[in-house]
Amino acid sequence: MAETAKRDRGSLRIDTDECKGCGLCIEACPPKVIHLSDHLNPYGYRTAAYAGAGCTGCGMCFLICPEPGAITVLRLARGLAAGKFADERVTP
Repeated sequence: MAETAKRDRGSLRIDTDECKGCGLCIEACPPKVIHLSDHLNPYGYRTAAYAGAGCTGCGMCFLICPEPGAITVLRLARGLAAGKFADERVTP
């Protein structure tokens, strides 16, 4: 049986200047598409990084993040071409 690839339903933007590398978003992410980067930000923290694919747009990372503005979740809007994300931000 062939495994079919699921389309991304969301995308992440991580502000590396705001992220403190606590790892809460990594643990909260259901599809596990967030990891700690190997690079340090200007403040000396290893920040969260998005794998680039696999986001469901659920917003769990956004909701658990203690740093306001560090994570922005964009959801794929219906009717847009594949890979086009509307600025439909997740809000609590």
